[in-house]
Amino acid sequence: MTAQAEDETEDTEDKTGEKWEAFAPEHRDRRSSRIWHVLGHEWTLAALASVLLAVLFTWPTARHLSTTIPQDVWDPTLQAWQIAWSGHALLTDPANLWNANPFYPESTSLAFTDAIPGYAPFGFFGTGFAAAVIRYNLVFIFLHALAFFGGYVLLRQLGARIPGAVIAGLAWAYAPWRLAHGGHMNVISTGGILLALALLARGHGFSLREGYRAEKVKLGWVIAGWAVAAWQMTLGFAVGIPFGWVLFTVCVAALVSWFVKKRPSIPRKIVLGDVIGGVLFGAFTLWMTTPYLAVREAHPNATRTEADVALFSPPPSGLLTAPAENWLWGAAHEQARSQMVAMAEMPLLPGFALIGLAIGGLFFSCWKLSTRLWLAGGTALMAWFALGTQSAGGGEYGFLLLYRYLPGLEVMRTPGRLILWVTLGLAVLAAGLVSAFAEQAQAVARTRPLSRIGLPLRLAILIPVLAVGVEGLNNTPHPEVPRPPAALHGAQGPLMILPSDHFTDENAMLWSTDGFPKMVNGGSAFPPALQEQIRQATYSFPDASSVDQLRRLGVKTVIVLPERLPGTHWEGADKRPAEGVDLREGPDGALIFTL
Repeated sequence: MTAQAEDETEDTEDKTGEKWEAFAPEHRDRRSSRIWHVLGHEWTLAALASVLLAVLFTWPTARHLSTTIPQDVWDPTLQAWQIAWSGHALLTDPANLWNANPFYPESTSLAFTDAIPGYAPFGFFGTGFAAAVIRYNLVFIFLHALAFFGGYVLLRQLGARIPGAVIAGLAWAYAPWRLAHGGHMNVISTGGILLALALLARGHGFSLREGYRAEKVKLGWVIAGWAVAAWQMTLGFAVGIPFGWVLFTVCVAALVSWFVKKRPSIPRKIVLGDVIGGVLFGAFTLWMTTPYLAVREAHPNATRTEADVALFSPPPSGLLTAPAENWLWGAAHEQARSQMVAMAEMPLLPGFALIGLAIGGLFFSCWKLSTRLWLAGGTALMAWFALGTQSAGGGEYGFLLLYRYLPGLEVMRTPGRLILWVTLGLAVLAAGLVSAFAEQAQAVARTRPLSRIGLPLRLAILIPVLAVGVEGLNNTPHPEVPRPPAALHGAQGPLMILPSDHFTDENAMLWSTDGFPKMVNGGSAFPPALQEQIRQATYSFPDASSVDQLRRLGVKTVIVLPERLPGTHWEGADKRPAEGVDLREGPDGALIFTL
């Protein structure tokens, strides 16, 4: 092959990734060949595999899409409402996206908790309760698929072999600690993080193995990377704020490296792409930040404190403890979890197989020694930060430094969520080990094609892949979602459902997806003072005093759910006399008071 032909081949592979010749027969016409080439392309196959793995690893989510929901019937129902409301608002009244229907008469209520408006396009399709539940379950499966795909493509771009990239994808999407957050869609929506980094690295012609190659820079990939990064910020600040700081650190490191290398020439279009992309990223971040700043000013009790950080800081043993939802280690670690206060925040196990492979990757790897040392140092540092106030010195030389001095991190009360970046460091180290092993096996098979050890060596690569995968299998409950009371259909708003508490109100928010009536009910990360006052005023409902106060607020309808009253402040509300209001009973036993 001539040098020119080799260059053309390299350029073709750079544009398309690995070739899958069996899917693009030469005897077909050009159009057919292109179609088969796309269908058989590595990224297409990886995307398909991502979806299939997501269905498997989240099973039985796909079994009863319209009736059950993963983890529990509290936060997931709130987030199912968030997706439905965001889609509804953008289609009907985009200017009032943040002024959602719950928490009447408050404003900016979508920002009372970590919102996920980036999933709004899913809310464009279907209306009502059943559609909202189906939509949530589909997004739940999708976000796992995207997480695997993001991890896979990033490691392939960095230079890992396919088995190493698969391990990174599995670790990023299905690490045991993620199962504790099965009800926190804002925490486990991480696929856009690594996909953005992969696109930016590809656009800038960078890989860990080859460094920077000017001939491989591509403007389209750069713009796409910044666009995905901006979209990731709309999936909540739980992981978005740390991601923003990691992205900033990467940009600073790249700039320093550019100066150290005596400012090599960079194509102007790439610089322009970074400027446009950075502005886009900043604009989306500002758009997300503005309503939260308004909420913090209007509601001082929404502000996080160092006491909150201390309450949710995990013990060092949490780094090796799996949540109850983990199929392999959940039951075995029950005793360790019994000593923890926050069950969703403190079991932080990334996976024993992943940890073992990462340790091996320090000594035998496809990455350079300096790269391995940087990865190990960064991973250890993130683990230190993840312990919050439980690190040596009470966190004074760890997470609290970030909390006090990095803008945005003061909203984080859960330092353990930084385990995300520990997982990434371990995954890259592990991928380096497995990739090096895969290359050795390939070399043996190439030099000794008839050897009996070639095939076993290649099959042996499956062992670490399976080990990481098995540790990610779930035992997550999938309870049936409480159905909305029939009395709510067509009820005149503003309305209030009793009893009203954090958990009942999260269900009520999902029920309100049939028409989105204004309602006093609402569950959030903090209790708004006015809502608490309204609740207390209705403890004696339907007496004249409570009815009068609700009327002054503009509430038109009160729906009482008798089966939920026992043990609450409203117990007996279904039996008290009601004067001056219209009362009727709904078909499911709910009482409807028209004020």
